Amino acid sequence: MLPLTAERPKCLIEFSGRSLLEWQVEMLARGGVKRIDVVTGFMTDMVDAVIAGIADSRVTVRSCFNPFYKVADNLGSCWIAREAMKGDFLILNGDTLVSEEVVQRVQQGSDWPIAVTVDVKPAYDSDDMKVTRETDGRLSRIGKTLTTAESNAESIGFLAFRGEGSALFRDAVRAAMRTPEGVQHWYLKVIDSLATTGKVGTLSIEGLGWAEVDFLNDIETATSLTDGWA
Repeated sequence: MLPLTAERPKCLIEFSGRSLLEWQVEMLARGGVKRIDVVTGFMTDMVDAVIAGIADSRVTVRSCFNPFYKVADNLGSCWIAREAMKGDFLILNGDTLVSEEVVQRVQQGSDWPIAVTVDVKPAYDSDDMKVTRETDGRLSRIGKTLTTAESNAESIGFLAFRGEGSALFRDAVRAAMRTPEGVQHWYLKVIDSLATTGKVGTLSIEGLGWAEVDFLNDIETATSLTDGWA
């Protein structure tokens, strides 16, 4: 994302007059979310300043600093936020924009203790977080290394945990972080390992608005989305 991220974290890139983070808070609040815990790392003071400036009676937003962000992948962020993972909760990646309609659909729930929000495309590339889902919606595999033949959906980086799913995930994160290679893993590796339990399903948001901001060429797509929201 250079040069846009040379002096600010990705979540503070502006789209249609608001930062990515502020759009996330807005859409989550519109969808009924009441509390948001933001795990920070790179340039945390800048992020904290933006959070401090959010005055929204619909939602409480607080930050939680991950001191290991330079050496740990996002499984480490989940570990830092583990105390917030009690009861039902959501995880949203820090570089994913989701519309109010997506949040509402996820909030409506599903029959799965762990639900991975997915979209469907004609084809998937090497950077997509690819998913193999069964005809009943059950998730059997998730990962970037899945082949084209194995892939029939894409995770958008938005997950819901309800009932026993919360403890399942929290315990799996704790176990993974106690291994020597734990800090190097994405949290979706834990989701992949939990797929064998039959407790992980998918929730399709086909046709609804969302965008992932990974590369400079994603800026135009994301801005088109937020222009409509603005």
